[in-house]
Amino acid sequence: MPDDLRSLRPPADFTRRQFVVTTLAAGFALAVQPVSADSISTDTHGLVAGEVQIPVSGGQIPAYRARPAAGRSFPVALVVHEIFGVHEYIKDICRRFAKLGYLAIAPELYARQGDVSKLSDVQQILSDVVSKVADAQVMADLDATAAWAKQSENANIEKLGITGFCWGGRIVWLYAAHTPTLKAGVAWYGRLAGDPDPLHPKNPIDVAGALMAPVLGLYGGDDAGIPVETVERMRQALQAAGKPSEIILYPGTPHGFHADYRSSYRLEQAADGWKRLLEWFKRNGVA
Repeated sequence: MPDDLRSLRPPADFTRRQFVVTTLAAGFALAVQPVSADSISTDTHGLVAGEVQIPVSGGQIPAYRARPAAGRSFPVALVVHEIFGVHEYIKDICRRFAKLGYLAIAPELYARQGDVSKLSDVQQILSDVVSKVADAQVMADLDATAAWAKQSENANIEKLGITGFCWGGRIVWLYAAHTPTLKAGVAWYGRLAGDPDPLHPKNPIDVAGALMAPVLGLYGGDDAGIPVETVERMRQALQAAGKPSEIILYPGTPHGFHADYRSSYRLEQAADGWKRLLEWFKRNGVA
């Protein structure tokens, strides 16, 4: 592990926390209601899909898993949720991957801190749950999820990719600097810079030179929370480090443009980003 990532080791006390979330939410999170009519629903025909339990330090966390019903040795896609946890949108992303021949799995990474699916206020979600989720805990739980996939006779862990949205987009960058087993990552509008704190000591821009897998960043030019100037700083950091990662910036596009269940959804940009994701995975050995 690179020296600048030592601080992402799990803190000594996080394994002793009580697990708050033991099963996944049904449907969409309360905070995203009403759900847009554009919401995509992918069926489970020809798939094995549903909830599984991932052994982690101190217990188990729930996750949603989808894969083809026939065949084996599927490439693995880790799917990292937004601030709303593993709700229906994230489950559908897993099914979309499965329809394309992947074993996709989305762990509930807030399981120790709280059930955000039942909270209607976004600021409460951020302050009461998200702010308390340590990066070290997330890295360890993603490692455990990859280990779970490795033990599955249906998975080819040598073809490991990760993608994440919003909160999960930031995690993609950090995970690419955390594990040498990852082949590629795709980060959808994940925060790149910010004020560090003990639970979140590094930002993606801080680890640009430590990436061990290429990351494709997909960002909106009108994202109120991620200024274009910050995106350009990240581009420069990647170039200075000589890393083969790339960033696509969609002009006039808001945050959350892939979230088809929200008003921020932009069909053209979402479709282009998904196409680029699949090409990125294929180019880098995750297909």
